[in-house]
Amino acid sequence: MDFPQALRSARRRHHLSQLDLALRAGTTQRHLSFIENGRSRPGRGIVVRLGESMGLPLRERNELLLAAGYAPVYPQTSLDDPALEHVRAALGHILTGHLPYPAIVVDPRHDLVLANGAFGLLTEGVAEHLLRPPVNVLRLSLHPEGLAPRIANLAQWARHILDRIPRDDLHDELSGYVPHIEPGPDHVGFAAPMRLRSARGELRLTTTITTFATALDVTVAELKLEAFLPADAATAALLAE
Repeated sequence: MDFPQALRSARRRHHLSQLDLALRAGTTQRHLSFIENGRSRPGRGIVVRLGESMGLPLRERNELLLAAGYAPVYPQTSLDDPALEHVRAALGHILTGHLPYPAIVVDPRHDLVLANGAFGLLTEGVAEHLLRPPVNVLRLSLHPEGLAPRIANLAQWARHILDRIPRDDLHDELSGYVPHIEPGPDHVGFAAPMRLRSARGELRLTTTITTFATALDVTVAELKLEAFLPADAATAALLAE
């Protein structure tokens, strides 16, 4: 994809007119029109501003720069690199601080990066092959040998997951694991606590997702910290034990 096409596609995907994007990026609609029509070659600075103004993920901003003929601006560092020691330390503090409730960190593919000690409560009884790295937490949740047999509201929880991930090979795989349900007339979304059976009783869990909103490294920007929270007092008491 050449740069004018890539820019147009990104702008339309974010439902922005040329005027809207031009105002956000500090340029004119005429200049932006010339860029999108290939009549004007953009400088590196305006490409960076356009990606930032559309709120593109850092990986997509790098791709936009490459399409324009420039080197990527945002580095992609391995999480094991010493340069990201402060990130690993921060994640460790957050995960520990969330105890006694489970919390995990995943990468863009939903593969497990880090977890706290309470994560073991979720993985009781799952097949060993699902716990071999890389551990995909979505597959772990919905696979018949994973958490699925213990999730009392599996159909609803599965739809909550499937509605929020791209329709790719993983989506197709996960869809084959769960029963199909049609939304009823009172449907307002599948966001509901996960009801997980455990040896200590049923756990009702909600989740929150945290990201590094101001990260300038692709690896860090794409990490997601998912924290499980008790949805009622009985679950809080069980987890505290």
